[in-house]
Amino acid sequence: MKKIIKKSGVGILLVPLFFAFAPTANQQNSALSHEPCSIENDAFKAGEEIVYKIYYNWNFVWISAGEVTFKVYDRGDVFHIAARGRTYSSYEWFFKVRDNYDSYVSKENLLPRVSIRDVHEGNYKRYDKVTFNQNANTAVSLRGKTKEDAEPEAFSVDGCMHDVLSIVYYMRNLDFDNMSKGDEVPVKIFLDRETYPLSVKYKGTEGDTKIKGMGRFQTHKFTPQLIAGEVFKEGDEMSVYISNDKNKIPLLIESPVSVGSVKVVLKSYKGLKYDFTAKI
Repeated sequence: MKKIIKKSGVGILLVPLFFAFAPTANQQNSALSHEPCSIENDAFKAGEEIVYKIYYNWNFVWISAGEVTFKVYDRGDVFHIAARGRTYSSYEWFFKVRDNYDSYVSKENLLPRVSIRDVHEGNYKRYDKVTFNQNANTAVSLRGKTKEDAEPEAFSVDGCMHDVLSIVYYMRNLDFDNMSKGDEVPVKIFLDRETYPLSVKYKGTEGDTKIKGMGRFQTHKFTPQLIAGEVFKEGDEMSVYISNDKNKIPLLIESPVSVGSVKVVLKSYKGLKYDFTAKI
């Protein structure tokens, strides 16, 4: 997981939306037996657009660094989920980000058919287009610094494989009302030509969660454990809050990093499938 965070830039903002640690054997044994191959979508629809603002705390000062926008499009038998991460011009003297993530997921089961990552973070560039064959348990990665110099490589993958976008929308369709505090859900993602077995721990409901600039909400809470490394220290803990209603959208992520802390905060939303009843 440290490798994901080190390489993904705004991936730091995408990956923690619902998962951020690899489970131990004991954690896997206690996980709920959700079936990621057969989930039905009842949480979002085409036309949904959610924008998040990113804040970094550096030397006790909160800095507004940029935004990430998620959009859902109807493409026939698939949803096109797009995420665009951009730093503000006032922050780019320190670090400039222009990241584009796209996932084309089956409407039938929310598994990805094609996943595209095109990122530019400081001096780092990476293009990676992955084509999944979920029935044959294969993935072909066309990867390079840019699209023009990308080269293909085929991989065998486990069944029911997700990417960093599809897993967020899969998790939004879990039945949290029938989960208990401490329950865990096992998931798998394919990123950077590797498979990562992950787990999501549910921490129960919160009756009054304040979201800066948006008001107060009823939420579900998750607290993923983090792997110590270049970004996180031993014992660091992340908190993730999602709306306690039928939309189940991420509202707030709070996480320490090696040089301070970061917050991903809901800025705006439109095109939700249901009324936003989680707002108090």
